[in-house]
Formats: sequence, C-alpha cells, structure tokens
Amino acid sequence: MNLSQLARLLRTVRHLRATQVAAQVSHRLRHRLPGQRIPRAGEAPPWPGVRWEPVTDWLAPSGTPATAQQIVSGELCFLNDLRLVGFPPRWDQPDAPKLWRYNLHYMEYLWTLDERDARRLVADWIDNHPCHKSAEGWEPYPTSLRVMNWCALFFGKWKQATLGDAAWRDRLWRSLWQQATWLSGHLEYHLLGNHLMENAVALAIVGACFDGPSAKPWLATACGILDRELPEQILDDGGHFERSPMYQSRMVYALALMRNTGNAELATRVGRYLTSMTDALTATTLPDGHIALLNDSALGIYPEPAALRDWVGRVTGQTLSPQTEGVWQLPHTGYYGARNAKGDAVICDAAPIGPDYLPGHAHADTFTFELCFEGQRVIVDAGNFDYLHSDMRRYCRSTQAHNTVELNGQDQSEMWGAFRVGRRAHVRDVRFTERETGFTLGGHHDGYHHLAGKPTHKRHFTWHQDGVLLVRDTVESAVDVPVATRMHLHPDCAAEQIDDHKILVRWDASSVVIVFTDNLRLSMETGWYCPQFGRRIENTAIVARAQADAPRHGSAFCLARGHDAGPLTLEEGIAIDGRAYRW
Repeated sequence: MNLSQLARLLRTVRHLRATQVAAQVSHRLRHRLPGQRIPRAGEAPPWPGVRWEPVTDWLAPSGTPATAQQIVSGELCFLNDLRLVGFPPRWDQPDAPKLWRYNLHYMEYLWTLDERDARRLVADWIDNHPCHKSAEGWEPYPTSLRVMNWCALFFGKWKQATLGDAAWRDRLWRSLWQQATWLSGHLEYHLLGNHLMENAVALAIVGACFDGPSAKPWLATACGILDRELPEQILDDGGHFERSPMYQSRMVYALALMRNTGNAELATRVGRYLTSMTDALTATTLPDGHIALLNDSALGIYPEPAALRDWVGRVTGQTLSPQTEGVWQLPHTGYYGARNAKGDAVICDAAPIGPDYLPGHAHADTFTFELCFEGQRVIVDAGNFDYLHSDMRRYCRSTQAHNTVELNGQDQSEMWGAFRVGRRAHVRDVRFTERETGFTLGGHHDGYHHLAGKPTHKRHFTWHQDGVLLVRDTVESAVDVPVATRMHLHPDCAAEQIDDHKILVRWDASSVVIVFTDNLRLSMETGWYCPQFGRRIENTAIVARAQADAPRHGSAFCLARGHDAGPLTLEEGIAIDGRAYRW
C-alpha cells in the first residue's frame, strides 16, 4: 500500500464508529479461529406451536423473473443472469457471482411455486446445505431473508398444509430454530444500517411466529435492536437514512411484514414509522410508477410502490394517498420535487451522501436530478449495477454518471472499491421555497475544496408547475478550473443539436427543448443507463462545458416544451412560446 492509498483508507475509516470497528475485528477473527460452536437442528426443543395471527395476507417480497415451470425445470434467473442449476439446485454454485448465490439462498422464488414444489426444495436445502462457517447460505444476510420467507409461506400462506403434516412441521421448526439461534449470535454490527435491520426483522418474524421459550429471546433481541435503530435509520420525514429509494422500498416492506404478524410489541414499535415511510416512498416515485434511481437503486428488486402502498393500507387499516399533483419535500432526507397532471415531474437531490459511518450505497451525485415529461423519463441517473462488475460499478457511482457539475474531471466525493467512500461532499445552506407556480431550491457543497483554488459549486433549481425547469450553476474558485455539466437522456430519447445553445430531445411523438446560456460549449457523449442489476444500456449524455468566464459568472440551462424558446439569461430567465419563466 503506497502513501496515497493509505491516506485514502484513513479518510474512509475515520468515520467508522468505535463499536463498528470492534465488530469488524471480531467478525474477521471469528472466521479464522477454531472452536466456534454451531447449533445443531437436533438440539431444538419440541414443537412449540404457532402463535401469530396475521392481519391480512402476506405480500411476496419481489417479483421473480422465472415462472414456476422454469424453476422446476432447473432454471433460475437473478440479476438478469439465467443459469441452469437443476431442481433442487446445487446449493454452492461456485461459478456464479456471490450476489447471485445470495439470491439463491434468499429463497424469494418460493413465492412463485406451489406448496408441494416449495416443500421439496426446502427439504433439499435442509439436507444438503448444513450450517458451517464457510457455508454462504448461512451468512447473516441471506439467513435473515430466508427466515422471513419460510415463516410467511409455511406458517402463513400454507399454514394449514404445514400443520397438517407433523413430520414436515417439526422438520421445518428444527431448521428455523437452528437458523434463528445461529443468526442471534452473528448479528451484523460490523456493517450496521440495513443489514442489521434485516437481522432484527428476521428475529422479529420468527419470534412472533412461534410460541414457547425459544421465541421470546428472539423477539426481545429484535425489539432491542429496533428501539435503537428505527429512530436513527428512519428520518423525521419518513426517508431512510441511506437515501436510496430502493432500500426505502425494502424498509417499507420490512416494517409492514412485522406489523402484519399481529404482534402488539412489534405493532407499537413500527406503527409510527410505517405510514411516514410509505408516504416518503410515494413522493420519490416517478409518474411511470417506478422509484427514482438515486444512489444505489435498481428497478424490479422489491415490490412496486403502488403494491406496497396498497398492502400497507390493508395491514394498517388506513387509506394511504397515491401520488398527487403539486410540490413535495423531504427536508431531512434531502429530496425535493413536484409533479403535475400532465405527467411532468422532477426530483432534486440536495441530500448528504448518507450516514458518515455507512456511505456504501452512496454515489457522487450531489445536486443531481431526474425529470419526466408526460410520464416519460427524459433525464435519468445511471442507476445501480452489480458490484461485481467493477468497471461499471465505478462508473455508476461517479459524478460523470449523474446530472450535475463535474470539476477538473474528478468526483465530488471520493468513491472507491465497491462500497467505500473517502473524502465526502457536504451540502450547505439548502434553501427550499414553495411558490404558487412551483418551487425554488438552492445550496452549495464543498466536495471540491481539496482542489487548487478551493472551488465551491452552487446550484439553484426553479421549477414551474406547468413543466419548465431552470437550473443555474456557479463555481466559485480562486483559480480557473475546468467545468463540465452533464444531462443523461433515457435510452428511449434521441437528441438533436439545433444551434450553438439549443438541443431538441425527442421520444415517440413528443419532444422537449433544452436551452443553455451562451457561455457554454455543447457536445454529446455515450453514457450508460443501468436500471436493473446486471443490465446496462447505452444512452446519450449532453455535456455543457464552461468557457473562461462561466465559473465566475455562472451558467444555466432550461428544459421545457415548446420550440420558440430563448435566449436564456442568468438575470431574467427565459421566454417560451411567448410566456416568461423567471428564476
């Protein structure tokens, strides 16, 4: 390790909590030292009985790309990677990426099968994937998700069939006892965040499901973690503190899962968070019904927001509001936006990159935005990509992959490895004002202060509710610094440069115009859009590079319908089809 790498490592680890560092050391030593006790299924106490009374039916945690017929024919598809694995499959799958193998052990695909085939598959897992330190399926995260799925299916959806076969019931119970006992001793305090929350939810589910003395400590452990983590992880506006709409979806599902058990202790703990989290998820849903792709987010991993909202409504007995027109804000999360009746919508990111001790799902995307017209995604962020594809992972986390300003070809925050962040951009002086015609949002960040001249990027958004977005950038620096602003188009959109300061973007029979101030030089480059794990699609990125005076005096662009537009000025704004739009 050279001095530069050592300095980067120190910039990364200095933000970790002392308890997190201690847990990291313990976690690494645990896998190296002999003598670790492994609970055996045969040690399980007698069948204790089921005690939960679910509020309503259970919701599958996600959609499965493969059909039941494909699965029993030996085909499984995760991360857009279809593999022939047999049925039941070989449980180690050494040639598959680790995240693919994790998905194999989550067993979410059981929801696609009938009870007979699901039972056959689970029985084979019990027989052929025993607990030991090197068994990937027994790592805490896949164990957590698998426990939830088994309980909800075999003691929820298929409860009568399970209880009607005492031998199968007892076999399931012994394995679940072993898994929950193992998980209780291997909680992911070395990672914290959503991983520790999943551990707690799993123990809550298995603790609420069963009667008897074993279930009580599982539930007590879960409640202790929830009491500490929920107030920190769920922000006052309902956003999740990792600022990923994808993980926001997962946490809504996890809270609803606990609420649906009917357990009073869990209902008390999650009740005040579940509605606010669902409302925040609704806000960050775009008009096409899918989540915005901010930070680590991908489509198709968790249930769609509308399905989650409907299920939460049934679980809580509430009628939850769907998407509505108008301006919204999540000031604690740092996301702001609006939508109108025509399907135009914008979401702006003025958020911190995430908790200082857990920024692994963050991107270098401060002041990025996503924009829809008539329900079509037009300006998009890169999205997420399987972290095992390191080149694309680096790209998706980079400032270059987002709709914001890049200085000197560098990232705002120092992204490295799959989930690590060294130097971080801090957002300052965020000001949001709702107006009768839309909103304004402004702020600045210090992510480039390490460069010569200590440049500061300021960005100001103005949204007009009839579907016009103006964005003004100012870079304050003691020395000249190269400035590049990018806008990534959805792959369905095509761009045509009309003149030196205007670009027409078309899709289907619709179009919008993007107008730039006259101190910017325009070009186009190829980018990547990664809306799902394992999938990348070429797209066009519009690049506006600042001329010499732009860093001192600012630059701006405007997106709107109507071809009779411009010029755009930093002082007044723009006229479009004879109507004035001001800052």
